[in-house]
Amino acid sequence: MGSIEQYWPLVCLVLWFSYKWWATKQVVRMIPELRKNGALFIDVRSVAEGTSGSAPGSINIPLPELSARMGELPKDSDIVLCCASGSRSDMAKLLLKTKGFDKFHKAGNRGNLC
Repeated sequence: MGSIEQYWPLVCLVLWFSYKWWATKQVVRMIPELRKNGALFIDVRSVAEGTSGSAPGSINIPLPELSARMGELPKDSDIVLCCASGSRSDMAKLLLKTKGFDKFHKAGNRGNLC
């Protein structure tokens, strides 16, 4: 039987994915309240993906356009980010953070919410 040291990278990876899953579930639970309070829902998928099934009321701003369209986003409102797999919403979250936004939530691959 091997020592625990050889498994720590795997344990860390499992913990990281577990945290991401848990954090997304927390945002999903907050969706009704966020909608009620006027949060802005942004689908960062491509235009083609966005037109194939975005939720009513969401805005499609493809990730490559997000930086140029920051002026359209209010810094004082909650922003919920969605995409197909969770990767683009992760990148959008980092971009918003670097641009001074602090009221954002990542719903990950919950395209039916955005």
